[in-house]
Amino acid sequence: MIKLLLCLACGMVMAMVMLQLRQQELELRHQAAELQIKIQNHQAKLWQQQLEIAVYTAPNAVTKIVQEQDLKLVPEARLPIAAGDWVGSVAQQNQGVARR
Repeated sequence: MIKLLLCLACGMVMAMVMLQLRQQELELRHQAAELQIKIQNHQAKLWQQQLEIAVYTAPNAVTKIVQEQDLKLVPEARLPIAAGDWVGSVAQQNQGVARR
């Protein structure tokens, strides 16, 4: 009789532990779903900000703003590079690098 009561008590304890574990699993799944929704909302906000940045920095938008502000922006004047000069300049920069 004592063995039967002991087995019943152990069974009840195991059942309670299993219920507690299932409850924790449900709570964790709920928290994970909430976090996923927050991540998606932040991602949507980020994409919207990236879109706005792309619109404001598009070449035609920048040109329009420069013209509206009447800014006197002049490209930097550079001397034309003779054919083949870029090869020599790259080779001179790489002379300091040791080859293996």
